[in-house]
Amino acid sequence: MKVTAFNGSPRKEGNTSLLIGHVFEALNREGIETELVQVGGEKLHGCIACYQCFTRKDKCCAVKDDIANSCIEKMLEADGIIIGSPTYFAALTPEAKALIDRCGMVSRANGDMFKRKAGAAVVAVRRTGAMNVFDTINHFFGIGQMIIPASNYWNIGVGRNIGDVLQDEEGMSTMQVLGENMAWLLKRIVD
Repeated sequence: MKVTAFNGSPRKEGNTSLLIGHVFEALNREGIETELVQVGGEKLHGCIACYQCFTRKDKCCAVKDDIANSCIEKMLEADGIIIGSPTYFAALTPEAKALIDRCGMVSRANGDMFKRKAGAAVVAVRRTGAMNVFDTINHFFGIGQMIIPASNYWNIGVGRNIGDVLQDEEGMSTMQVLGENMAWLLKRIVD
């Protein structure tokens, strides 16, 4: 079994990555392979609504000048998907939103190809606005017929400077429980 996480933060080793890493620790303890894909700061633009994915139905985006298709391939290979983003003006990073829009459109065009995979949001926030980010990521999973594992609180860690989330005991506990619950779910849904 494998979980692939997409880090929507341009800070490659920032708070979002640290939160995802804490989820990974719990998953790895349960024998689940993990992979982190850097999306924030990479070349990834929004959907241009060409609808070629609906015509071609080849599980690829027709726009091939960025990382979208490699992300789609990694999502197809994974049993579970994590999308992480910091909170920017009460929203996702542009790259995280582009990932959702592009992968979501290709998935819809190809019969909801991520259907019944596990999907979890991980959100870093300085103070407020994280619920919009959390909801937006979960909307991607929901409309794609994915299964969303829960934790004992919202999957949010609080911190501004790199490493601050490590001091958020509740946030770290939430990530650990998320990893444990995602592992439990994967062991039941993966053939």
